[in-house]
Amino acid sequence: MSSSTSTGTEAPPAFSGVTGLHHIQLAVPGGVEDACRAFWVGLVGLTEVPKPAPLAARGGAWFRGPGFELHVGVTSDFTPATKAHPAILVNDIDAMAERLTAAGVDLDWADDFPGHRHCYVADPVGNRIEFLMPDAAAQAAPLLG
Repeated sequence: MSSSTSTGTEAPPAFSGVTGLHHIQLAVPGGVEDACRAFWVGLVGLTEVPKPAPLAARGGAWFRGPGFELHVGVTSDFTPATKAHPAILVNDIDAMAERLTAAGVDLDWADDFPGHRHCYVADPVGNRIEFLMPDAAAQAAPLLG
């Protein structure tokens, strides 16, 4: 990391080496893999992928979505992440919200992310998860300046 202060508006280097996001890992306590499968596969619609043999003995599970994986890893000193969270893009936030609420998942809608509709939920162990969708109306609105 550079010692200089960055405003985030500088041009990126010609080649940064970063090519994308492979996976997000969420911590979970032991023994909740089936609840995670029900949430991530059954409700959210991800696909479970097998963990490599050397890692399978640790517990947890791996799930795949379009362009990313989400891993749940077992930790003995589990504390849910209630601020840090993955933000998962969806193509129909109302359908996702309906599916989650029908399953008894509480949603917390927010209106503080310009150009997007989004809500937060807790996964089966209390980790914060954000679902968001670009708001077509906001995206089409002319910029005022």
